[in-house]
Amino acid sequence: MTAPDQPFRTLAGMRDLLPPESGRRRDLVATFAGVVELAGYREVQPPLVEELGVFLRVGEATDVVTKEMYDFEDKDGRRVALRPELTAGVARAFVQHHPQVPWKVWYAGTNFRHERPQKGRYRSFDQVGVEVLGVDDPDLDVEVVALAWESLRRLGLERIRLLVNSIGDHDDRARYVEAVRAFLDSRRGELSEAALATAERNPLRVLDTKRAEDLAVVADAPLIAEHRSAASAAHFERVLLGLDALEIPYELAPRLVRGLDYYRRTTFELVAESLDAAQNAVGGGGRYDGLVEDLGGPPTDGIGFALGVDRILLALEAEGAPEVQPVAVEVFVVDLTDGSSARDLTHELRSAGISADRRFGGGSMRSQMKSADRSGAQWAVLIGADELESGTVTVRDLRSDAPQSPVPRTDLVAELRRRGTTT
Repeated sequence: MTAPDQPFRTLAGMRDLLPPESGRRRDLVATFAGVVELAGYREVQPPLVEELGVFLRVGEATDVVTKEMYDFEDKDGRRVALRPELTAGVARAFVQHHPQVPWKVWYAGTNFRHERPQKGRYRSFDQVGVEVLGVDDPDLDVEVVALAWESLRRLGLERIRLLVNSIGDHDDRARYVEAVRAFLDSRRGELSEAALATAERNPLRVLDTKRAEDLAVVADAPLIAEHRSAASAAHFERVLLGLDALEIPYELAPRLVRGLDYYRRTTFELVAESLDAAQNAVGGGGRYDGLVEDLGGPPTDGIGFALGVDRILLALEAEGAPEVQPVAVEVFVVDLTDGSSARDLTHELRSAGISADRRFGGGSMRSQMKSADRSGAQWAVLIGADELESGTVTVRDLRSDAPQSPVPRTDLVAELRRRGTTT
């Protein structure tokens, strides 16, 4: 195979995640997992590829389905898709495996949507989130919202706002959709072409618009509160009382709707004030029903949320969070003999839980010490012919002027621990 005329590069909207950025993401997931696992959530990992029909249930009137999915025919002749979100895959797993309810799970993973790339929005993007299936209880809504809020706070975000609303039950939403459709039709002459196209597919999505030319019209649109049943109103009141009890600040957002077809009742969104208003949502979610049933399961209540990793990191940066420093090894072994001591010592140290590295290919004392300094290590462990003969090593503090000292090789691990390395 001949080499390409130009070096290969990532596709539009895709990117390489290099250190230390990759480490920031790993730490974010670990922090999120620590928060939700305290509440009894356990990790689920749906596959990246599913049958196309799984995601068609997301809503055929949404851009995700009509424009953005990476769908194709696989080698077995099946129509499949890269997942554009994780909720549908979790619901499919629930149908397939019949877990005991309530099924409380969390996830972290990559999704794919073929949309216009921009800052904070890529065609390959990561999310973390939770889903709970099998329970219809407003106190569970409170728990889920509280976990989303606490996760962002624990990650270090301070300038965040929680917006909440209720879009009612199935019949409430149906009435509301028709009311919004009629309203938009009456104001057709004032709407943009994009808004008119969206209104044909899903009128509620127009209410999410950020287009300046449509905002004035949307401001006059009917409110879902005018169409909620008594049961929906009571459910929402209990949710708000719970948020008040937990002292979680929120704002009522009467025009906040979730564009996906399966959402019902509680909806919420978390926005970062440090980001541009058009791209400031860092997460959101809500209660849904009908999704499990559409995937072949029994009628099942559900609620969940997803947080966008890219947006969270952008918001942390905008708030002035400290830059993540590359992780440094603790010990760098400088071997002035034949390299076998460096091989054996690094293995011994790592087995003891102490991070260690070395320079491969040998080199002079000067070049190896330069490598040790660049590694960021606190300690250099030097071994030359004299140390090899006496069964010792020399330990040097690379970050101070303290004198170096010989240490019996058999005591090295204990000595490094005494000096404060990882135990």
